[in-house]
Amino acid sequence: MKDGGRKQGAMSPCAACKLLRRRCAQDCVFAPYFPADEPHKFASVHKVFGASNVNKMLQELPEYQRSDAVSSMVYEANARVRDPVYGCVGAISSLQQQVDVLQTQLALAQAEVVHMKLSQVSTSFEQLKALPAPSNSSSENLSPSSKLAKTLFAMDMVVDQPNMGESLWSC
Repeated sequence: MKDGGRKQGAMSPCAACKLLRRRCAQDCVFAPYFPADEPHKFASVHKVFGASNVNKMLQELPEYQRSDAVSSMVYEANARVRDPVYGCVGAISSLQQQVDVLQTQLALAQAEVVHMKLSQVSTSFEQLKALPAPSNSSSENLSPSSKLAKTLFAMDMVVDQPNMGESLWSC
């Protein structure tokens, strides 16, 4: 069974102490966050931040925040290894560009749907104008414009409810 990155029987050093080639003390600050079976985590963090700086950061934080801090450091270190100049900011920028492109594509698709609906209404209106004059029954005694209004209200309109106040062209 593991306890903070060490086996209970033999005192196996944590990944940090193993990489730094030092004896892993019982109260090692790295042991709970860098277990021996995940040496790549500490290797990338050590490469980017340095063991001394990581130790200082962990010592300054309350214990309940240390796990999240280590996760953030590992993420940033891995991003820095992949992209030494921009790190995780490069990944965020790339994702933002993808969001912008997708929002533009969505706006164009929504505009095309509106255009198709208007085309359909126009065709319906032309068909209504071509109908013969109605008989004297009260329900059919409507002008072509009244029939168009009824058709418009009966049509299913495509509306994105959460974005109802936004313009289709804003990205």
